[in-house]
Amino acid sequence: MNYRYILFLILGIDALILLFQTSELSISSYEADILYGDFSFLQLIVNFSLKIFGHNDFALRLPMMIFHFLSVGLLYLISNKYLKDIKDKVWLIIIFILLPGIISSALQINSAGLVIFGLFLFVYVYDKFRIEYSYVLLFIYSFLDAGFIYLFFALLFFAYKIKNKLFLVINFLCFFISYYIYGTNIGGFPRGHLLDSLGVYFAIFSPIVFIYIFYVLYKKFFTKSNDISWYISFSILVLSLVLSLRQKIAIEQFAPYIMLSLPLVFQTFIHTYRIRLKIFRKNYLRLFVFSIIFLFLNSIIVLFNKELYHFIENPKKHFAYRMYIVKELAEDLKAKNISCVSSKNDILLKRLRFYGIRECNEYFLTEYNIKSKNKANVTISYNNVLVYKANVTKINNK
Repeated sequence: MNYRYILFLILGIDALILLFQTSELSISSYEADILYGDFSFLQLIVNFSLKIFGHNDFALRLPMMIFHFLSVGLLYLISNKYLKDIKDKVWLIIIFILLPGIISSALQINSAGLVIFGLFLFVYVYDKFRIEYSYVLLFIYSFLDAGFIYLFFALLFFAYKIKNKLFLVINFLCFFISYYIYGTNIGGFPRGHLLDSLGVYFAIFSPIVFIYIFYVLYKKFFTKSNDISWYISFSILVLSLVLSLRQKIAIEQFAPYIMLSLPLVFQTFIHTYRIRLKIFRKNYLRLFVFSIIFLFLNSIIVLFNKELYHFIENPKKHFAYRMYIVKELAEDLKAKNISCVSSKNDILLKRLRFYGIRECNEYFLTEYNIKSKNKANVTISYNNVLVYKANVTKINNK
């Protein structure tokens, strides 16, 4: 069996699914903030994509899809250090692209996809080329995005371990540059959010995968042969859990670092499985099959989540509600020859801006609860389920 063909087939299916999802989603408030807010690297590349490919959803999400497939390629190259059999590498890639957090990072405009790509690129350059090249990358990362500050933190421990003073100094410098430019969210009053953080990790990785990652990282702590990927993943996992004891943190900023451990974790599982006699492999095989099935089901829910509206009384409670509504709303307004509106919902206005609906004082949009009996001339339904209700009235300015 030619697993390279299988790998390309899987990536092709992955690309088709992402393209389909792009046509389904609307710009979120967070994405609108990136696009129309303060300057950032993400804003730069998204605007470049919009300029080249036109002002549409495909151009909006194309940079994140590119980062996604570049990350897949780098993961495959990094896995050469841990896995010799191409079949194992293909399974690793399958697990990676099925992770709910990876699906989200491939579609949503946020720093997670950029940081994942940056981390994989750094580890690959560090392992394959002269260490000076990795210094250049670190210096670039210190200006690129706030999410890389945790990389410098983790590498301080690694530099001390390998007794490389120059590496230590460079990471100190990059850490303070990043801190000076972006700052951190560490602070506030002590409040326990550990269970909340674990719950988000479970959602990003799926429960079985995350528990096994935690087990492997902890187990490797007692060995002396831990490499740079382990140091980064373990340091940031511990940091995130410690911080969760005193404050609520954005786990999506830490999760990309845990992704680095996937080749090591999968190597550990494969080794543990294959050193056993066939009669003792059954439990490990069941665990692997169950994990793949669970990941697949999670992915189905993430990708086809509109069906969940049938089971949710309040559509706003849907986990992806913030990624919907606006595109259909803009199309409805344009069909009524309305190109601008005003509203009390400033976030909605910012999202509508992407679809060509400006802010003005000619029309006023009033949003209603879907159970409200108020008259509405704008309604949006998914699969025959009402999810949005509003009324647009013309304002008499005379």
